[in-house]
Formats: sequence, C-alpha cells, structure tokens
Amino acid sequence: MIFRFTLIITTLFFALSVRGHGSPRPVRQINDPSPTAWNASWIAAPGDDGREYGVYYFRKQLELVTKPATFIIHISADNRYKLYVNDSLVSLGPARGDLYNWNYETVDLAPLLVAGKNTIAAMVWNEADYRPEAQISFRTAFIVQGNSKAEEALNTNNSWKCMRDKAYQPIGGFFAATVGELVDRNKTINHWMNRSYDDSSWPNANNLISGQPKGLSDGFGWMLVPSQLPPREMTYQRIPVCRKATGITLPAGFPATKTALTIPANTTVTLILDQTFLTNAYVTLRFSKGKHAGISLRYAESLVAEFTKYGARKGNRNEVEGKIFSGRKDSLVSDGSDDQVYTNLNFRTFRYIQLLVQTHEEPLIIDDLYGTFTGYPFQQPSKFVTTDTGVNKILEIGWRTARLNAWETYTDCPYYEQLQYIGDTRVQAMITYYNSADNRLPRNAIELMDHSRLTDGVTLSRYPSKGTQIISTFSLWYIGMLHDYWQYRGDSAFIGSKLAGARDILAFFSKYQGKDGSLNNTPYWTFVDWANGQNWFVGSPPKGTDGSSAILDLQLLWAYQWAAGLESKLGIPYYVNLYNQKAAQLKQTIQRKYWNAPHGLYADTKEQNSFSQHTNSLAILTGMLSKANMTTVANHMLSDNTLTQCTIYFKYYLHQALVKAGLGDGYMTWLDIWYKNIAAGLTTWTEDSNIDYTRSDCHAWGSSPNIEFFRTVLGIDSDAPGFSKVKIEPHPGKLTDLAGKIPHPNGKISVHYQLQNGKWMMEIALPAKTTGTLVWKGKVIGLKAGENKMSE
Repeated sequence: MIFRFTLIITTLFFALSVRGHGSPRPVRQINDPSPTAWNASWIAAPGDDGREYGVYYFRKQLELVTKPATFIIHISADNRYKLYVNDSLVSLGPARGDLYNWNYETVDLAPLLVAGKNTIAAMVWNEADYRPEAQISFRTAFIVQGNSKAEEALNTNNSWKCMRDKAYQPIGGFFAATVGELVDRNKTINHWMNRSYDDSSWPNANNLISGQPKGLSDGFGWMLVPSQLPPREMTYQRIPVCRKATGITLPAGFPATKTALTIPANTTVTLILDQTFLTNAYVTLRFSKGKHAGISLRYAESLVAEFTKYGARKGNRNEVEGKIFSGRKDSLVSDGSDDQVYTNLNFRTFRYIQLLVQTHEEPLIIDDLYGTFTGYPFQQPSKFVTTDTGVNKILEIGWRTARLNAWETYTDCPYYEQLQYIGDTRVQAMITYYNSADNRLPRNAIELMDHSRLTDGVTLSRYPSKGTQIISTFSLWYIGMLHDYWQYRGDSAFIGSKLAGARDILAFFSKYQGKDGSLNNTPYWTFVDWANGQNWFVGSPPKGTDGSSAILDLQLLWAYQWAAGLESKLGIPYYVNLYNQKAAQLKQTIQRKYWNAPHGLYADTKEQNSFSQHTNSLAILTGMLSKANMTTVANHMLSDNTLTQCTIYFKYYLHQALVKAGLGDGYMTWLDIWYKNIAAGLTTWTEDSNIDYTRSDCHAWGSSPNIEFFRTVLGIDSDAPGFSKVKIEPHPGKLTDLAGKIPHPNGKISVHYQLQNGKWMMEIALPAKTTGTLVWKGKVIGLKAGENKMSE
C-alpha cells in the first residue's frame, strides 16, 4: 500500500533520561509529505553478516549554525532501534510489520537540537534466532532519511560510525515473546550516546543497499512504508512493595521511593518485589561499585504454589509466602564503576520481580530500581457510572488487560507470546470501538491480517509472525472483523478494499463444502475455544464420521451472511447472490443435520451425541431460530450443565446470543468467571477458565465486559453502517441508577437511567447529525440528535 501522508512526531513524545526511562512529555503531531524517493543507504557494522545476535551503536555528528525550527527525519531498523539526540532517547521502533510493509517512523528532532555540535546516536539490535515470534527480519541494518535537502545531512551512509557492544548475549530457551539478556558490563561501551564521547576510534559503517519507499524499487530487502501508529506511551512507574527480603534488612522507603540499598561484600540477597498489578514496563536498574557482582532480574505474572503433573498450580495471585518464583530473567555483571545503568532492550511483563544479587570482594549499591510502562497510547473517553463496586472492578481490570495487550499490534498475551491472533483481535477491536475514539490499531490489525493471506486464500492465524500457523476458523472471524469495523466505524473505501481478500477466504472454504453445503474435514487447526467437552481436542470441536461439525458450519454461515451484507453495499452483486444462496443452503442443511427435537437443541455433530453452548450460541446469532425458540434454547444453555461450557473467551459469543434471545437483563448474573478471577487475586483476566492452572494471566479476549456493559447493560449499539444510526436497548438488571458514555464517529453518546418511585427516568444524548431509536419494554421510540428525555 502507498500512503500519501505520514504523521510527524516530535522528539518530545517521550523525553527519556540519558541512561534510563523518565517521564513523557507532550506529543506534537503535524502532517507533512514524506519524500517520494530516498537517497539514504541501509547501513551495518563493517564485516557483519547481519545474521547473528548482536547489539550495535551508530553515531553521527551534526553541526548547525542555528537551532532549526524543524528537523524531520524518517528512521527504521532491523530488528529494532532506540534513537538518541544529544543524550536523550527520542524514538523507539520500528513498529512491527513484514518485509513487504516495513515500517519507518517520522520524527522531528528540532526540539532537542542546538546551535553548534549535536550528536545523533542509535542503538540497533538483532535478536536473530532468538528474536520474538512476531519479529520478521531480513538482516541487521539501520536507516535514516532526511525529509528535505537540509535534513539529508543525517542520511545514513558510510559517514556514520558503528561499533558492536560485545557485552550482550541472549539467555537461551524458547520464549515466543522475547528471550532474556546477559550483559557483562566489563565488556560494554559506556556513555556511547553522549555528546562528549570520543568515537574517533570507531570504524565507519558499511553501506548495504539503498533504501526506498515501497513501489519505488524492485522490492529487494525492506519495502518501506510510513507507520500509521502513534508513538507508544512511556510512563514512569515505581514498584511500591517488597514482599520478601532474604539476606538483608531493607531501608525505609525501598523500593517505593528512590532509596540507596547497600549489599555488603560476599553476600547473597534475594528480594521479591510486587508491582501489585500486572504491567508491561522497561525495567531500569541503577547501581554502583560491586566489581564482578552478579545480578539477576526475574519476572513473573504470579508465583507458583507447586508443580504437578497437570502443570504449574498458581493459587491466589496475591500470595507470596511458601511459593516458588518461576519466570524469565535478565542477568548482569557489574564492572565496579559508579552510576551503572541497565534498561531492557524489550519491555518485560510482570507483577513480581525477583532481584538476586551475589557480591564478591566489594559491596554493591542499588541506587534505584523502577519501571517505565509502555503500551499503545489509548485514551479512554468511555465511562460507566454505577455504585456497584464489583462492576467497577471488572471494568478496571478489563481495561488494564486490554491495554497490556495493545502495543504495536494487538497481542494475545504480553508475557508469553505477544502475537496478534485474529480470534483474540476481533474481541480486542470491539473493546477499542466502545472505549476509544482512536481507530488506528484496529485498522492496522485488519491491514496486517490481509497481508497474511496465503495463495490458497486462507489467512495465517496470527500476524506478523516469522513462522506459519493456520487456524482456518480464524479466517472466518477476520470477515467478522471487516463487518465490525464497517458497522461501528464506517469507512466504506477502506473496508471495500478488503473484500477481495474476503472472497478468497470464502473460496478456500467452498472447496471443502459438500453438495449440501456442509464442511467436510476442514483443514488446518480448527480452534474454536479452550473448551473441555466430549470429543473436543486442543480447542477444536467434535467432528462427525463424515468430517463435519455444526460449529464450523455455523461459523461459515455467519461469514456468508456478513460477506453478503458487505458486498450488497460495497461490492459486486454477483457475490451478494452467491453468498445468499450458499447461506440459504447451509441453513437448511444445519437444521436437518444437527437439530435434535427431543433435546430442543442443536447437536455438535450429525450423530447428535454431544451438545455445547458454542453450537447453540452460534445458531441463535445466525438466525437459525424463531424468537420464541431462541428464548427456549437460551434458557436451556443457562440451566443445563451437561452441555460443553464456553470458557472466558467464547462467553463473548454466548452472551451476545443470550441477549439476542431476550435475556439481557440477566447479564450481570453471568459474570461468575470474572468474579472468580478477582477472588483469586488476579489484576488481569486469565487465558481460560481453569484459573489455578491457566498458562497466561493476561488475555484480552476475556475483557468482553468492557464491551457489554455499554452494548448490553446501557444498551448502546450501532443500528447502521458507520454507527450512522443508534439503537438504545438498555438491560439494567439489578441496577437502579446507571449512566455512561462512549465515543462515536460524530462525537459521543451519553445515557442516564434512574428508577424513581417505580418509574424509569431516561436521558439520552446523541451527537450531531445522528438519530436513532430507544427500545424499551416492547416499544420503539425515535431519538433525535442532542438531548432526549423521557419517562415511563
């Protein structure tokens, strides 16, 4: 894709201290055209083949007669970079993409430049075979392109100096997110980013190939595109509590305030620090003296009660005593100097940090230890107002979970994988629509998933990813993502441009449809949910002897319905007719093949010997049932524990089905798994419903209440593409006084409902140029733009 404009981000988006992360400064953004052709080169260290793990420093001196008003550059690297101007960290990237769409950031350096001598310095690192699963790579390289002739003084070429820092080694072992680091400070290059540093002995960088925006060259190497994302948030964050100290008595205030901690010579000290909630942060450790002392920082979402044949049993996440610390780590060796500083290359996810220090002949002084939170800079204009503390806690934890899984892409979990899976991302994007006016991350997700499609039409399950994994059912959820964006945010041109991909996906599935339309032996991993039911296997639902599955047929039916709706407004009539015909045939087959009259439910397979909440939720959502039968099936799903139960993820679809069936006033009685998470001391939502043994403590697919408290309880929903019409259908349940607001493409929607003397008083405000309807106790009432007040 070719973009006309890019965001120009001032260097002050986060002004970080010379040796560690500090507090952010305000962001300034302006639009400015990027150059149509570049004359900078990708550069690397001389003699480096670019294929092995390494950390490299690049430096360039810039002499200026006067301080410029603007000084705009475009910057990228493989794998990643940190850019410093006159000792201050000003940019970090590039945002993850693929070689066909390799992001560069655009930065205005002027606020930190001075008249006279300036030093521009960058750390570039390549984790090579140890790099995160989401990190695609060609080879180690760095590029800067000035936006105009004057700024081309910083273009990368062999006038830049480069040196490898041999202090860094990877701490091996498979970890999809990123591995740890071993840094021997006796081998490091100190103060390399400072203006006063003498780089005269450094060799000149080696020119590799010219860098060009996508479409202006043959595409060898990196096809450069401007990142459409804003800089990630960087917020100073203290660690408030030490839960356990072995081998030392801590001074008052440590670690909540900056307090020096001296560890005597020939001593071993272990500290268990508690952030008190899960976070993503770059951890900065400042220390002095302690020649050859060993330091390790280990990170964990929670401590482990015991290891059993079923895995790690975690127990209550607030408990520390008697538990085992098991987590990834970074390790350091002190060089004995004053004011040594270490900050991770990549952020770490943790609630708990174990700091282990082993000194030798000299005491070590811990000068400071703190974090810098990072994440996509979402602002939350939405608000749900209630005196119910349980509801408020669920919303607080849900928003934290969603934020920890939003960075340069959405992620499935920040600790283990950091991969953008379609199934997770569909829910996360909906959370964004209800809680933020910023559409850039969901658009980016849709673009990336579109890029991931293979020649047979199916998407990868997750993207970006250096490896191939295909969850074929997730391709159908991708079509749902297109429909969601169109419904809640509009932009017909954007979604229309993705219909070719949706057609390819449905063409892929059509190859596995039998004469009756039912899918037979759908290839690849057919993951639906981490359910633990009869004949479920690693998240895939049961299949009949003919290879068919009610759940897969219903998912395909829903995808045909979405695609027909999109094509009818944005696409080609041929496909509207084709998809409607296929949907009609599939509905008949599903009814004949899976409906079990004695049970009053749809079965999972043609043999009709297993039943699930999943199948019957999808049957309701795809319109398989009349209104009366929907309610009967919905009540059955709630009362029959013999059905395979949805886990925390698929409850997103279960709850939508129950609401569609007319049971929405019960929403707040369906939140048992979330309250169990809270009772277990969790500060984010678990990956699945087995809280004690769940692998991940932070999966945003569990944050669906941050949608449904607005969509179901307050009842605010889109009733036409682009949210151009609004439908308000409240389900207050036990609440008698509730209010809230959400962002809308035209402004915001706010509501307030209050039960007074047995009658409901309602205030609804719609943004300008927006109309809608209120559905209340069987009545439909028109709503106008602006204030609407009514009572029973």
